[in-house]
Amino acid sequence: MTWPLDHTQVPVDDRGLAYGDGLFETVLVRDGAPLLWPQHMARLARGCRVLGIPMPASAELDGLPALGGAGLKVLKLVLTRGSGGRGYLPPLAAEPRLLWQLSDFMPQARRWEAGVRVRHCELRLGIQPLLAGLKHLNRLENVLARSEWDDPKVAEGLLCDSQGSLIEATCMNLFWQRQGRLETPRLDGCGVAGTLRAALMERLPIMEVTMGPEVLVDAEAVWLGNSIQGLWPIVRLDAADGILQRRWTLGALHRRLQHEAHELLGYPTEFGN
Repeated sequence: MTWPLDHTQVPVDDRGLAYGDGLFETVLVRDGAPLLWPQHMARLARGCRVLGIPMPASAELDGLPALGGAGLKVLKLVLTRGSGGRGYLPPLAAEPRLLWQLSDFMPQARRWEAGVRVRHCELRLGIQPLLAGLKHLNRLENVLARSEWDDPKVAEGLLCDSQGSLIEATCMNLFWQRQGRLETPRLDGCGVAGTLRAALMERLPIMEVTMGPEVLVDAEAVWLGNSIQGLWPIVRLDAADGILQRRWTLGALHRRLQHEAHELLGYPTEFGN
C-alpha cells in the first residue's frame, strides 16, 4: 500500500524531470517515527544550499512520516526546483515542487543473517566535488551500473571513480575493517554520503580513506549499508567478469558493526553464525 501526495503528476517542464535538477531522500519510518531524520534533513539542507533551491519549511516536512501510521514504511521525498527558466538556465526565483510517497516496506532480513555476494562494476563514476555526497536526482550512472548484472545471487555492485578510487555500491555505502581499523571511502569527489554512514561515523572511529579496490582483498571484514536496508556483511567478492576475488566467513567481527547500525534503525542486533 502507498500513500501518494495529491499532485504526483509532474508537468513536463519540471526541471527535476527534465534535467535532474533536484534532490531526494528515502527515510525509514517505524510506527510513524522517522529514523535518522536529523541526518536526512541535514543532507537535504546541504543539497538545497549547493543547488540554490529553497529548503522546505520544517512544518511542511516534519508531519509527513506520521501519515503512514503503524508498521514499517519508507518515505520518499522528492524536491525539484520546479518549473521555469530557459533551457539549462534556472529561474531567478525558484518555486520548488515537493513530492512525497509513503510505501509499506519489508527489509531483506536474510542478507543480515547470511551475508551477501557482491561484484565490481565496469562503470566509473565521474568526479564533481561540488555535488559529492549529495543525493541529487541525476542517478544515471547508478542505473547503468546496476544494469551490468541480472544474477539474483549478486546483491550489489561496487563502484570506483574515474581515477580508480573505490567509492560505494550502486545504492549503499561501503565499510571495511583493515588491520583493526574501520574505514570507509572518502566522498569528496563523488558518491552519496549516506545517513547511516553519517550516524555510524558519529558513534565510531571510522576513518575516511582514498584507496583502490584492491584494499578489499586484504580486509578482515567488509559491509554494505544504508538507512533503509541496514548493514549487510559481504561474504563473497567477485571481479566484474565474475571471477572470485575473496571470501569471508561470518563471525563476531562482522556482527559488531552490524549491531551498531541496527541499533540506530531498530533492526535485530543479534545473529547466529
